Amino acid sequence: MQQWIMHIDMDAFFASVEQLDNPALRGLPVAVGGDSDRGVVSAASYEARKFGVRSAMSVVKAKRLCPQLILVSGSRGRYKEISGQVMGVLGEFSPLVEPASIDEAYVDATGLERLFGPVEDIGRRIKQRVQEETSLTCSVGIAPIRFLAKIASDLDKPDGLSVIRPEQMEQFLRELPVGKVPGVGKRGLETLRRMNVHHCGDLLRHPREYWQERLGKWGGVLHDRARGYDPNGVQRPGAAKSSSAENTFQKDTTDRETLRKWLLAQSERVGADLRAHGYKGRTVTIKVKFSDYRSVTRSKSLDKATDRNRTIYDIAVELLDALTLRLPVRLIGVGVSNFGDKPRQLSLFDEPEEEAAGDELDKTVDSIRKRFGKEALLRGDLLDYRRRDKE
Repeated sequence: MQQWIMHIDMDAFFASVEQLDNPALRGLPVAVGGDSDRGVVSAASYEARKFGVRSAMSVVKAKRLCPQLILVSGSRGRYKEISGQVMGVLGEFSPLVEPASIDEAYVDATGLERLFGPVEDIGRRIKQRVQEETSLTCSVGIAPIRFLAKIASDLDKPDGLSVIRPEQMEQFLRELPVGKVPGVGKRGLETLRRMNVHHCGDLLRHPREYWQERLGKWGGVLHDRARGYDPNGVQRPGAAKSSSAENTFQKDTTDRETLRKWLLAQSERVGADLRAHGYKGRTVTIKVKFSDYRSVTRSKSLDKATDRNRTIYDIAVELLDALTLRLPVRLIGVGVSNFGDKPRQLSLFDEPEEEAAGDELDKTVDSIRKRFGKEALLRGDLLDYRRRDKE
């Protein structure tokens, strides 16, 4: 039976949602991102892309390219809501759907022809159902292997449908620029160009071992891709591996008290997220990005997994205090990972009642905020930090 994998990619998702919810923005250059010149573009409408505006671009550069750019802050809750609708539609067609991000997913379409007809028709029906459900368009790529399905979804954007058939793969790959292969970044592309590799076909001039010797494991993977081999199929979604929060500041700072207050707010957000999903983690990590855009991380692992705000915060502050601030700080964040717990025997000096009381306090605060809003209860230390942060 022929394997078929589909890659469904929503078109300019964040920006399209904003244009959907605010008809006055339709047809105009819109970017979703920070609400100041220090922000970064998260997504750009196709009207903005005509001017060269792209995601991950600084707001300053985006405005320089497109002076009439309309910048909106965006709504994560709204994006998640519509993403859920899209994933629900995909589940109508296949029992095996792998969300790759909030706006894209892989679908195992192997054998679906018996139910829905040719794969092209399945792709069209998916596009139709997504538009019926969300009023948004998506692009669909279909191929026998995963990474080609992803490439195919980008061939005819927006609102496109592209199929790469088994008999077309060899020629398609031979002419495919290596920069189009998922996982080949700017540095990797420069390395390959120095080795006179411009298309996937160039990788076939030498055996797999040749590329492994020169590029390591990555070289072997590239050679596999060039000859049309991808062992990765569609995977069932796994459990979350971490939870984190971070903030970019309006103005770089070296004030440790300010940084501690942000860590407190972030620890509360991470703790609430862990409890909402039933997770506890043993490793707390802080991330600090300096004014020169260089980042460092510091981590500490605990004997006992936790979801308590205070525990997360205390470890985060300990890590921050041990860190030399060589430059002003642009961004700070905290995360918890290494989910699970290990058996532990209480010593005579443990105080389980105090720990349980802390757990109950966190849960009570979660319940009140869920019912009355996030600002129904605020720590006194955070009253000056109520403004919406830029993530």
